[in-house]
Amino acid sequence: MMIVELIDGDDFRARLVALDVRIPEDACPETCARLALRKHVEVGVPGLETLVNELMEQTDVMLPSVRQAIDTFLLPELRQR
Repeated sequence: MMIVELIDGDDFRARLVALDVRIPEDACPETCARLALRKHVEVGVPGLETLVNELMEQTDVMLPSVRQAIDTFLLPELRQR
């Protein structure tokens, strides 16, 4: 039997915090994505594009709320650059 770790809001938040994005502990995936986007637009977030690409390769184990937040807020901005 194989156990798979899902990418949930806490995982998403932790990965963004590791990139020095300040996010409240109780933030939902949408808030996490919005705060990451704001910082990225204002000063840049090194590693954000790599993180998003890595996460999008794992959509089969990603919760829909995380996927929607990435699709809605981060991918459109990253595709423009």
